[in-house]
Amino acid sequence: MTVGIGEIEDGIVAAEAVAPVRPGGVMPVERSYVQVIRARTLLAWLPVVIGAVVLDRLVLADTAVGGLLLVAIPLLALLTAVTAPPRIWARLGYALEPAMLRVVRGWLFHTDTLVPLVRVQHLDVARGPLDKMFGTATLAIHTAGTHNSIVSLPGLSPDRAAELAAVIRTHIKADLD
Repeated sequence: MTVGIGEIEDGIVAAEAVAPVRPGGVMPVERSYVQVIRARTLLAWLPVVIGAVVLDRLVLADTAVGGLLLVAIPLLALLTAVTAPPRIWARLGYALEPAMLRVVRGWLFHTDTLVPLVRVQHLDVARGPLDKMFGTATLAIHTAGTHNSIVSLPGLSPDRAAELAAVIRTHIKADLD
């Protein structure tokens, strides 16, 4: 699912909602981003699982708990990879407003970032190997300032990331003229 951008009139971007809008007018990122998060989660767990196997075979093999790590750690990794990504995805969204971009993420550590478009210095659209595999991209917005001067919006379709970048560039160009 993607969200198309309509015409820009009087500095207001008309979004044609193809995907459902979340509370607060926040648009969700691509559903395929769940698979990117899942793959990253499994890759993060891989050294832990390998360490558990080595520990179980070399240290705990002849003890009463031998074999426990071989079952518990991979199950915990699998449980995390199944349950966490949809929750992370459900709490990630954005809204492009006339004068700012809003990026919302998290639940326990909730962050609602407002980026005034007049503060944007440049934009990057990045795609790593997992992004390419699952058809997503990350829009990185570099702003004036030092602390938290880069705001990233992951999980966009490459076309949507390019559309957002073009709209923001148009706004920046209009401010310079």
